[in-house]
Amino acid sequence: MLEKVTFIGPIVHSLTKEAITIINEGAITVVDGKITSVSTGVQKDEKFEGSSIIRLDKGQFLCPGFIDLHIHASQFPNICLGMDKPLLEWLDAYTFPLEKKYKDVNFAENVYKYTVNTTLNCGTTTACYYATIHRKSTEKLAQIASELGQRALIGKVNMNQNSPDDYIETTEESLKETEEFILNVNKLNDPLVEPVITPRFAISCNFNLLKGLGELAAKYNTYVQTHVSENKEEIVFTLKLFPDCTSYCEIYDKAQLLSSKTILAHGVHLTNEELALLSKKTVALAHCPNSNTLLQSGECDVRELWKNGINVGLGTDVAGGCNPSILDAMRSALTNSLHISLKKKEHKPLNFHEVFYMATTGGAKALGKEEIIGNFTEGKQFDALIIDMNIGSSTSGTFPHHNILELVQKFIYCGDDRNVKRVYVKGKLVKSK
Repeated sequence: MLEKVTFIGPIVHSLTKEAITIINEGAITVVDGKITSVSTGVQKDEKFEGSSIIRLDKGQFLCPGFIDLHIHASQFPNICLGMDKPLLEWLDAYTFPLEKKYKDVNFAENVYKYTVNTTLNCGTTTACYYATIHRKSTEKLAQIASELGQRALIGKVNMNQNSPDDYIETTEESLKETEEFILNVNKLNDPLVEPVITPRFAISCNFNLLKGLGELAAKYNTYVQTHVSENKEEIVFTLKLFPDCTSYCEIYDKAQLLSSKTILAHGVHLTNEELALLSKKTVALAHCPNSNTLLQSGECDVRELWKNGINVGLGTDVAGGCNPSILDAMRSALTNSLHISLKKKEHKPLNFHEVFYMATTGGAKALGKEEIIGNFTEGKQFDALIIDMNIGSSTSGTFPHHNILELVQKFIYCGDDRNVKRVYVKGKLVKSK
């Protein structure tokens, strides 16, 4: 017999980026992990035959799970370390020395359990994870995500040049290990966990490796994730390495790495030609405002990306970003956009409706999963959070007279993981506090 559950109470989700949709008193019925009905104007004593009923308390609301399009699972021990350095110096001083340790699968297992538990506690129901070059420990991350019930896209990182002598692969080794990784993750037979082709960035991969990875992505129809145009120094170095290309994005395009299943992180300094190319290839961008600031990379103009028809979601970019919560990414996106408007009077700052959209429906569209997740429409899978803004569980100054839209604003601007009371992925309760 299929499990049937009905959630009754305030419902909050995004159908468009212009405005959050609020249902003050509604009901969502979920059967075997899938939304079968969404009702409005529900009466408190209304019965839903055959359903287990979960009624939300005063001050609570139901919202879609958050989607993190860019996060380095392996870098969690480095959160808040090295924030005084720009990108390339930070990689050498902090990131590479840590990532070498993942040759030890036991070390990896301890960190990755913490990582997945932490992101779930923060309300991240879908995460695009970067691991390290080590296949076995990256497979351990996939196993942990599967066991803990998170929807996860997981990549074994590829690096065969401009990397430490003891943290580097040959082209042949990198491609062989990546293909084996893809096959082994697929053997988990978990539709929530997918392998992702993950060249670190063009600096660390020569063209033969990039081209080989493009062929693997086509062969197995996998997602591709990597970095682009994050830092001006990085861009200069990249173009010196690939003199036959006129732009950073052209390198990936020539390697057949750009498609509707590609997520590029950052894109702070994209040219008009690159914007046109990414739009043509229907590539999505992960906006990582926290790390863009802390690693002194720059300010990404989301409105310019939207104007060019590019789908944009949010990434925490731990540990370049100092917080694993998508709530923090929402706040950083708002602040980043305000800073742009102080310099460009014609720039209209992002608002809380738009960043909430980016964290949910926008992230789903970026992944091409808008028919599966992102909001509460019939037929989609139930990835959801119960948010509690009651006094005692929140530092936001919430009082009984605040309406649901005001509670949402308070949650976005000053909420944290303590407000995330329950986390559901495909209808399954994976976290409860």
